[in-house]
Amino acid sequence: MKSPLALTSAFVATAITVIGYFAASVSSAIDQSSVAIGLFIGAILAPLIIKAMAGEKAEVKDIKTLYVGNLPYRANEATVRSLFSEYGLVHSVRLMKDKQTGKRRGFGFVEISAADAGKAISSLNDTEFQQRTLKVREAKERPETSPQRG
Repeated sequence: MKSPLALTSAFVATAITVIGYFAASVSSAIDQSSVAIGLFIGAILAPLIIKAMAGEKAEVKDIKTLYVGNLPYRANEATVRSLFSEYGLVHSVRLMKDKQTGKRRGFGFVEISAADAGKAISSLNDTEFQQRTLKVREAKERPETSPQRG
């Protein structure tokens, strides 16, 4: 189980404070308690500030999953990523393979920013890619499956 950020910060801050306290004792010109208090406050606040700043920058972006059908069997994740990246930010590419043979099945899924999904669909659907006519549309949600009892 992961510790909450505040609890983890308190443990790290305590460790930094103890190290800082003993490091300050080496120099007689520095007040040990001032160094220890400063380090403790800094170590407590730093992760919280970083998390707040990261939350502002990288809010959860809307991502859409696109179904890409009629892919050439020789196409790989890199070529599909390159094709779709012309139309927006590609988060992931998954090309489906047969479980027994390991060969590609000719379709896959591309996760792309929601703002760019429409442009990618309209630009790439029914276009030729490596001598195959692609079928691109928004992927359907996978139905929830209940565990099998047996």
